[in-house]
Amino acid sequence: MERPFPTVAVVGLGTMGAGVAVALARSGRRVIGVEAGPTQALRALDRIEASTARAVERGRLSAEERAALLALVEVGDDLTAAAAADLVVEEVPEDLELKRALFAELDRICPPETVLATGTTALSVTRIAAATTRPERVLGVHFFNPVHTMRLVEVVRTVLTSPGAAEQVAELARDLGKEPVTAGDRAGFIANGLLFAYLNQAAAMFESRYATREDIDAAMRLGCGLPMGPLALLDLIGVDTARTVLEAMYAQSGDRLHAPAPVLGQLAAAGLLGRKSGRGFYTYEAPGSSRTVAEPAAAGAGPRAAGREVRGIGVCGSGTMATGIVEVFAKAGFPVLLAARSQEKAERAKAQLARSLERSVAKGRLSEQDRDAALALVTPTGSYRDLADVDLVVEAVAEDLAVKRELFAVLDGIVKPGAVLATTTSSLPVISCATATSRPQDVVGMHFFNPAPAMRLVEVVSTVLTAGDVTATVLELCAKVRKHPVECGDRAGFIVNALLFPYLNDAVRMLQEHYATVDDIDTAMKLGCGYPMGPFELLDVVGLDVSLTIEQVLHQEFREPGLAAAPLLEHLVAAGCLGRKTGRGFRDHARR
Repeated sequence: MERPFPTVAVVGLGTMGAGVAVALARSGRRVIGVEAGPTQALRALDRIEASTARAVERGRLSAEERAALLALVEVGDDLTAAAAADLVVEEVPEDLELKRALFAELDRICPPETVLATGTTALSVTRIAAATTRPERVLGVHFFNPVHTMRLVEVVRTVLTSPGAAEQVAELARDLGKEPVTAGDRAGFIANGLLFAYLNQAAAMFESRYATREDIDAAMRLGCGLPMGPLALLDLIGVDTARTVLEAMYAQSGDRLHAPAPVLGQLAAAGLLGRKSGRGFYTYEAPGSSRTVAEPAAAGAGPRAAGREVRGIGVCGSGTMATGIVEVFAKAGFPVLLAARSQEKAERAKAQLARSLERSVAKGRLSEQDRDAALALVTPTGSYRDLADVDLVVEAVAEDLAVKRELFAVLDGIVKPGAVLATTTSSLPVISCATATSRPQDVVGMHFFNPAPAMRLVEVVSTVLTAGDVTATVLELCAKVRKHPVECGDRAGFIVNALLFPYLNDAVRMLQEHYATVDDIDTAMKLGCGYPMGPFELLDVVGLDVSLTIEQVLHQEFREPGLAAAPLLEHLVAAGCLGRKTGRGFRDHARR
């Protein structure tokens, strides 16, 4: 089969355009580069020569391959040269009227069979195509930066794009060693459409002073395994760029979750655009630097209260989370009472703990002596009355408010005054647990992530009544057991779930609207954003029923229409398709 598009014109040779030109030439295609004027053309050629020289230095390209590549690239400022191309890729600035005018001119210059592709990340491909007399030959081809390392290419079809043209461009992407995904024409396409809504909510969370920028970023890196926190990523992308994409998304969707957070406009107006300006959400050593610098402490930020002494710990529960938390404390040298509803359940939970520790020994992560020492520190009990003298009790029972309130009322009558009572809830109000006691000032949220021994993150949730030294106690304890604590207030979802689950819900809506397939959406987020799992892979792992419950809690708390659970998610749960645990969710796992 003949390779598609042997000659390609690239109009606009900035960072992205130059990267596309190099990728095309490296595949053996002739590349016609077009810039706005002679000076810009010379700079573009210098950019291409410099980037390929760096590739040789880093061993990604041989000197011979570089010479052959450069021989295939010609750069000028005459747009009529594009008439010789089979495909024209536009990479000019994100301005709709500029792109429409360019496409109208290309339509006039190029033969009718030439395919015209826009590299827009946020603008309407349909409106760009409407400036031509060949909308069936116009589509979007969205490369990701840096082009030489990012494998994803989004091929964006309008309602008029010929399937043959789209498939040819997808075949071109595969020939470049890329992974093409097909998307319909809406702002942000797949990856940015899901990514920027999440980034926007993180910016709004920071603006509301719900959590610090450091804690928001750490929570998403450590809690979800993301390569960067959302605010650091906004600085990398550019605050102004993010705001432009969100404005385009909001113009199409009308969803308030896409309306740019005011802080983005304020930063952009002040010239604080992120790394490229040297300051955005963070401050950097210099414009373009990735190294952050410390900033002066906020006025009025005094020293934190000292925490209470913790010598003995009780953990209530016998499930996976409870035994994982017991393991964390015991390995750190704390005596732990493992309290369950019966002695038999407590003994079974300790046996489960022993098996977990044994696996760690088998994998070389724990010595036999440390295993034995940890097990010796754990005492199983079937009576909550044995918790009378512990300094901290961590509740890890079922995620049911009535069950938790009943337990906290029982603990209130047993545990000594001054002991800290912590709940591991991931979605219920901590204050509702606290008000079941006569000591709400001693109650705090301590949300571990599963599996607790492996996951470093703990969300420390203070209610309006939590005493300062109680919060300090849990923060200090997290450091002693080698966990990374992040602080937040007592509202639905805390940090991680409040940002994660709306993103997952958006992915379900995208599928529900037949905008893209499960596989293409998952591929886009893994390859385009570096996520460890695609949204549907993650939903099937978490459980669709659990995800639906969290979505409903978030919607009930914030009353934001965009947070309402996607009907498709509700239908799958009603049908008993809950993910891996039932063998079927968004994918069929029973056959794997």
